[in-house]
Amino acid sequence: MKIYAVRINKTEKQLFDRMLLYVSNEEKERIIRFKKFEDALRGLIAKILLRFVVVSILGMDNRSICFERNEYGKPLLAGVKDFHFNLSHSGDWVVCAVDSLPVGIDVEKIRDVNLNLSERFFAKEEHDYLSALDSKRRTEAFFEIWTLKESFIKAEGKGLSIPLNSFSFSITEGNIAFKASKNYDEWYFKHYEIDPFYKMAVCTKNKNFPEEVMEFTVDELINLADRYL
Repeated sequence: MKIYAVRINKTEKQLFDRMLLYVSNEEKERIIRFKKFEDALRGLIAKILLRFVVVSILGMDNRSICFERNEYGKPLLAGVKDFHFNLSHSGDWVVCAVDSLPVGIDVEKIRDVNLNLSERFFAKEEHDYLSALDSKRRTEAFFEIWTLKESFIKAEGKGLSIPLNSFSFSITEGNIAFKASKNYDEWYFKHYEIDPFYKMAVCTKNKNFPEEVMEFTVDELINLADRYL
């Protein structure tokens, strides 16, 4: 398993146009349809990061890379077995997890939240846990749980057909316990600290998590794209 993260800085339009050369025409059309430049930039960096990962690990030619989706919309690398990946982005970060087994990743910028969200979407025990915390710790804990939930749903690859309140997490001294209303395969979870203002979680069937996340700046990613793509 490998986990990558790119910190986004201010990127000029000229550099953005240059990066568009590394993605497919279909991806390019989707990216330029974003109304906000920041959203388009995050989407483009995610595509380039994933393509770099595929080329560097599998040795594929960038022009031959083709992605497809399962029946629930989860992206897959066409024609390649035992290669699983997942992307997420929020604020200043784009992250990617890749493994030979199913994997999900989620990163979220910490922001003020209303407990109505946890009451509506989380399991009762999760909402009760959050309700008992002070406001600062509650906000952090909300996103610790939220990223775990998102990473699990993305790893399962069945989208929102899995209700968020049908499974729950409890976190005690960094240990993550998972409980669900139905039997799932065995999953493993881990939080990574990449930024004090963000929470990030990974879910996988592989219990051997890497110790560190490989971090790049946008400029470093572009240099890698120039070399590999």
